[in-house]
Amino acid sequence: MSPVKAAILGLIAVFVAFQFGGGVIAVLVFGFDITNANMNLLRLLTIGTQVLFILFPAILLSKLVFEDVTEIVRLKMPKPKEVGLLALGMVILIPLLQDYLHIQNYVIEQLSKSNSFILGIKNFLDMMDKYVGETYSQLLTANNVFEMLLIVITVSITPAICEEFFFRGFVQRSFEFKLKSFWAILITSIFFGLYHFNPYGLLPLIGIGFYLGYAVYKSDSIVTSIILHFINNFVAIIAFFVFGEEELMQSNFVDVENIDSHLISFALLLALFVGFVIFINKNYFKLTKTEVQNDLP
Repeated sequence: MSPVKAAILGLIAVFVAFQFGGGVIAVLVFGFDITNANMNLLRLLTIGTQVLFILFPAILLSKLVFEDVTEIVRLKMPKPKEVGLLALGMVILIPLLQDYLHIQNYVIEQLSKSNSFILGIKNFLDMMDKYVGETYSQLLTANNVFEMLLIVITVSITPAICEEFFFRGFVQRSFEFKLKSFWAILITSIFFGLYHFNPYGLLPLIGIGFYLGYAVYKSDSIVTSIILHFINNFVAIIAFFVFGEEELMQSNFVDVENIDSHLISFALLLALFVGFVIFINKNYFKLTKTEVQNDLP
């Protein structure tokens, strides 16, 4: 089987298995009233379904298609300098995408006031966003230290390992055999965004996915993106505990009063991020003392 065909079939199989198979298991265990389920048991089930339906297929498909799993998924330790350098990009990217989300939602809000078609779409997206937000809000609510630790494992550690092995390890690597690296990373990041079922957060998720793919490509190590993915999710958990759920759990949140500040912040952070990526591309070897990948624009 060609690598591209294997990647596409893998994406379909994992999507069906995780979204529907995981849903069926949840219904069998908890019934249809998930909101009143035992949250710790639900977290353990979430961990199990990610391992079973995302990580296991990634390893199995890599073995069946390429044989050498370690080589294909780039399972090797990066240099600390590489991780630290690429983590700086995440420090810029996270607030950049948050500002983008404010601007996007403000534009949608304004357009929906004068266009009934856009208003209908917005109402549908709001309904989906509310469901996603309520689910994550329940998963992130902790009453003791044990639950906080379980939340970190469920939301930060497990997705970072499972999703990176599948998307950046198997899927992106498969596309790289037939496509230029830029397109392989972009296509993988689009599927990564779609898989998360977050209507308002789709483009930010694609942006994060692209940067994670870039980090793997640049460092030639899946461990790099696992660490960066963990950092992104862990920061979200800490922010939820510190600031609460109103803005963090609602991707459709509109901050009308401070939209000018978000516009200015977005422009400055975007310029900084673009400059950072250009700088990395030109100086990666010098900064990390390692081989540099050169075929990305």
